[in-house]
Amino acid sequence: MYMKWADSNLGRYISSAGSSGLDQRQFAPLSTFPFLIRNYISGVMDARPKTIYLPDTMVNWPWPRTINPHHEDVKAEVDASFRDFKALSPKSQEAFDKCDFARLTALAYPNAPREHLRSGCDSMNLFFIVEEYTDMENEAVTKERVDIVLDALHNPHKIRPEGECILGEIARQFWARAIQSASLPSQRHFLETFDEYLNSVVVEALDREQGRRRGLDDYLKLRRKTIGVKPSFPILEMGIDLPDEMFYHPVIMDLADCVTELIIIDNDMMSYNKEQAAGNEFHNLISIVMLELDLDRGSAMAWAAHYHAGVQKRFIDGLAKVPSWGPSVDVLVKEYLNGVANWARANHSWSYESQRYFGTMGPEIRQTRLVPLLPGPDRKAI
Repeated sequence: MYMKWADSNLGRYISSAGSSGLDQRQFAPLSTFPFLIRNYISGVMDARPKTIYLPDTMVNWPWPRTINPHHEDVKAEVDASFRDFKALSPKSQEAFDKCDFARLTALAYPNAPREHLRSGCDSMNLFFIVEEYTDMENEAVTKERVDIVLDALHNPHKIRPEGECILGEIARQFWARAIQSASLPSQRHFLETFDEYLNSVVVEALDREQGRRRGLDDYLKLRRKTIGVKPSFPILEMGIDLPDEMFYHPVIMDLADCVTELIIIDNDMMSYNKEQAAGNEFHNLISIVMLELDLDRGSAMAWAAHYHAGVQKRFIDGLAKVPSWGPSVDVLVKEYLNGVANWARANHSWSYESQRYFGTMGPEIRQTRLVPLLPGPDRKAI
């Protein structure tokens, strides 16, 4: 039924994707997509060895960029509240401000009422502060801080202990506010998915502590959790009662998995330059593809773009498989899936509009597709 409400671009996209012969589930060998190498790499990397060509992965995605009209008002309110926690050093606060997570939230939830947009902004800030407080820590410290966040979320009306890490109070205030306007199913789905996310942060800390370098499949299994996308979907259902039968249906879950995968690929492509400059090659798709498949960075980018196109096709094809639960539920399913699909567009747009990955060069890079290569620690020419 969902093929009927997708816009006209959808049909053209399915036709073009289907004719390309992409396998949407498997990692395709490099030899199967010479057209990508030709279009993305030829004449670019040779002429500009100190630039990275960034493929435009979302050019055919049918969901356009939209932004919530409450964006500016809620951003001012949320940013002021977050500063009151005094959780960041001046340097980290500056980095936080440049990320502009309120913009990402407004792009991700363009139709949300003001109170749900506020909850979305607070949740995005919680993701950031959890990352900030665990990103360089070992497993033991990370586990201790994750447990504080979990306890605060499951006990939002309990006063936090004196001297506790500020993460507890940030999480508590977010959730105490959010549950005032969130449907019960959305509350349950958020706690389930956020618990999974936090547990994956601990696993990532253990990998970091042990110097573990994951292979491609193992990396993606963990990254699907550490990316934090799935806990962001319940914000979409805060104003509706989405039955568990629908939320956990295999087709719906696979569609959510597809969008998670699209965001992983885009995120890792756009963050690669910063990651390689910092010498962090353990948790980035491009670096792992280069190592495991013995590719240079341009070919690894092309591989990722090809994989991205296959996942897009898998999502579009999956829409046709969504069952009907009757008119009253189907309208909720449509609203939810439109929101899920929009998340991929929101993340892509925000990556260029904020200063998270490209500083002030985002709009220029979006046009030229060329990213100046940052020098890395003892980086070898590739």
